[in-house]
Amino acid sequence: MLTVAEWLGDPQQWSGPAGIPARFLEHLGYSGLALLIAAAIAVPIGLLTGHTGRGGFLTASAANVGRALPTIGVLMLVVLAVGIGLTPVMVALVVLAVPPILVNTHEGVRGVDPQLRDAAQGMGMRGHEVLLRLELPVAVPLILLGLRTAAIQVISTATIAAYVGIGGLGRFIVDGQARRQFEMVAGGSLLVVLLAVLVAVLFYLLRRLLVAPGLRRRTPVGR
Repeated sequence: MLTVAEWLGDPQQWSGPAGIPARFLEHLGYSGLALLIAAAIAVPIGLLTGHTGRGGFLTASAANVGRALPTIGVLMLVVLAVGIGLTPVMVALVVLAVPPILVNTHEGVRGVDPQLRDAAQGMGMRGHEVLLRLELPVAVPLILLGLRTAAIQVISTATIAAYVGIGGLGRFIVDGQARRQFEMVAGGSLLVVLLAVLVAVLFYLLRRLLVAPGLRRRTPVGR
């Protein structure tokens, strides 16, 4: 039986459409697309509800429902409705990614000091200017935290794509189980963990780049 190191070191695993680089890019592509769609949905809603102070209960309720839904169950339901393909995978991953982004965006905006809002309005800022020039910059640390949490969850769960005939790093896990090749299962799992770590590092760098030092001190990295 091969070891994980031997499997990873096999040159055949690093070439062709079923090789590690191709599967890595597929996995990254599915995960990135799902995160982008989820952010496009959740960030505007979170900004709106956080700014107006309305819909907070509905936001929290929707996020809790999204967290409670089993991702594999959502995937199978969509497969039954529309068939095998990319669509059910995207639906399942987006449902998984929306809650942390939505809640963190809402809470980030609601957490702005009311006195700062009053001062901004006293300077003549209108509602959208207060949101874009005050609330959004202050909320960026929590928004990034929500995006990071969602990204890691999506990357870890995107292995389900292999169950409906799509690629990604999950193919190594599913195929390894089918062939009873432990080294392939472990190698695929290790690659998923590596991708998640790389994404976490990327968000750490984004936080250092986009968040003012004062706000970084107020918002712990792992909050």
